[in-house]
Amino acid sequence: MKQIIKAVDKELIKAELDQNHFLRDTNRGGNRIYIVDNQCAPNVIREIGRLREIAFRDGGGGTGEALDIDKFDTDPAYGYKQLVVWDPEAECIIGGYRYALCDKAVFDYYGQPILTSSHLFHFSKRFLKRDFLETIELGRSFVSVDYQSTKAGSKSLYALDNLFDGIGALMLLYKNRAKYLFGKMSIYPSFPKEALSMILYFLDKHFGVRNERLIIPKHPLRLGYTGKYKYILTENSFAEDYKILKSEILKMGVSIPPLVNSYMNLSATMKIFGTAVNDEFGNVLDTGLLINFDEINPDKKHRHVRMQAVDLKRLFRRFRKER
Repeated sequence: MKQIIKAVDKELIKAELDQNHFLRDTNRGGNRIYIVDNQCAPNVIREIGRLREIAFRDGGGGTGEALDIDKFDTDPAYGYKQLVVWDPEAECIIGGYRYALCDKAVFDYYGQPILTSSHLFHFSKRFLKRDFLETIELGRSFVSVDYQSTKAGSKSLYALDNLFDGIGALMLLYKNRAKYLFGKMSIYPSFPKEALSMILYFLDKHFGVRNERLIIPKHPLRLGYTGKYKYILTENSFAEDYKILKSEILKMGVSIPPLVNSYMNLSATMKIFGTAVNDEFGNVLDTGLLINFDEINPDKKHRHVRMQAVDLKRLFRRFRKER
């Protein structure tokens, strides 16, 4: 395990997070969201790599390197950009996502797209032909360790919420090119196995895809939980079963991981495709998911996607090349 690099100079980061890369203000917390890449903001990318490695190690994952940076962060051929949430008062990065438009994807010799998730999932010909080119891939979601607790006061309450404000803006920005979000819900291997099993059973029950092998885990996690939890999670409706899940998980001394909780409440029609063991990232457990923009729950659209008309005009004007 290598020692993590020192923090990047704030002045270098502030110089790169300028108005040319500003996406929107967050709905809560008074933070700001930017879109950058390694070509326009190498210092921001370096700091993201540092913060990601700290956050992922803290949860029991990580690369073990001095910072979490790979070819998808640095090589423009793969088309990845970074969604960055910035706290202007503390002058630090709160969290972020990296994303790519799949209609720009590079393919390998076997006809598979070269994505951040390609070592985990096989993409079926049906998916590649039908939905792939209208998809945004999301990955490497993180919230800085300092914003995962009460250390940052009220700011920590909105960190993950701010990230979803950014995703909402992406859906508006690319609405003429994409209609799906493809991503992963990650759970660390240190999470109690009993709680993990119950969550995965719940996800499979309410969002599992039985007859559509669109996206297939290459190294699927296999847990013998099916027979046991059907006698606990007995409700047909998501809402009632969700109440039971939360209660049972709390009895085990943990709660549903925040990102998993956010995604499962984002869309009633979300599809999940099984869970893969990420052996390149501390054996983190990644569950593949696909969400249709148009089928996001109305309350979530109102919370994260809706923007003022003046902000929309500015958004489209500033990022018109991206569209």
